[in-house]
Amino acid sequence: MSFYKPQGNLNEHGGYADVASGDQHLADVVSHLEKSPQWSHMLVVVTYDENGGFWDHVAPPKADRWGPGNRIPAFIISPYAKMGTVDHTQYDTTSILRFITARYDLPVLPGIVARDKALRNNDQPPMGDLSAALDLSR
Repeated sequence: MSFYKPQGNLNEHGGYADVASGDQHLADVVSHLEKSPQWSHMLVVVTYDENGGFWDHVAPPKADRWGPGNRIPAFIISPYAKMGTVDHTQYDTTSILRFITARYDLPVLPGIVARDKALRNNDQPPMGDLSAALDLSR
């Protein structure tokens, strides 16, 4: 498992980076990963900084003062991804950790437990763990 953030001029942040260079860099990284002998076991999740809501086209869902806030686009690139699917499950920035926790049967982190409790108190279900976007039967 690893987390990767491109260097500044490739991270697509407004004001000092451009989208085309960032998109090309992402395509190159994914292309290299797809050629790897480990590809059949990989899950790549691409997320973006919500950058003040620039990425969102609708109002964020209502919640407490910490979230959920602006929606953040994500791409799931993997042999396990459901092909041709747009998943409308509500996720948050902890959904990647939720997936890792579920996949490896790890103890749930206290921050995720607290977040789920806060959402329940706000009459919202806990966030997803990415599994709705995946075909794990392979």
